[in-house]
Amino acid sequence: MMNLASMTKTRNATTTGMRRLYVLAIALVLTSAGGAAAQSSRSTSTGGHSMSGYKKPAEAELKHELSPMQYEVTQHAATERPFQNEYWNNHEAGIYVDVVSGEPLFSSLDKFDSGTGWPSFTKPLVPENVKTKTDRSLFMTRVEVRSAHADSHLGHLFDDGPKPTGQRYCMNSASMRFIPVSKLAQEGYGEFLPLFETASKK
Repeated sequence: MMNLASMTKTRNATTTGMRRLYVLAIALVLTSAGGAAAQSSRSTSTGGHSMSGYKKPAEAELKHELSPMQYEVTQHAATERPFQNEYWNNHEAGIYVDVVSGEPLFSSLDKFDSGTGWPSFTKPLVPENVKTKTDRSLFMTRVEVRSAHADSHLGHLFDDGPKPTGQRYCMNSASMRFIPVSKLAQEGYGEFLPLFETASKK
């Protein structure tokens, strides 16, 4: 049979043990949450560019945010002048994204000099971000290229490109924004960095 002193000592020991377990449990929860937050932060800052949940801005907002040429090209299928646009002669490494939505469209790795005066590519960087439709304007039938999420007019697709695809995605500079390799991670397109790292090793 335990005396009062022994019972008090036992109770205190039990209470202390329970407190330690409680503190340890809290520490584990906080560590786990912090790790998850850090992982989430890494995922956001280094890549995983997603268009899920994207909503195209209203007409008034587009007119305010875009230059007159960007607006006319992306929203009304206008065509900018050849050899007098921003990217036709751009040779810097990086990617081209939709000027409205930011969805990744083309890569400098697939860009070539078509001699037409417009930026031209052999294939899309992310095929699901590019769609085509029949264009019967200007008394001819062509294949129009549009972005999948913002539905921006980008340009036209022709079958006179170089190998291996034989295709020429003839785009308007005004419909795109160029992001150099040095800023891909910073702007949330880090998942494309390995493409350029692999290319530099060849």
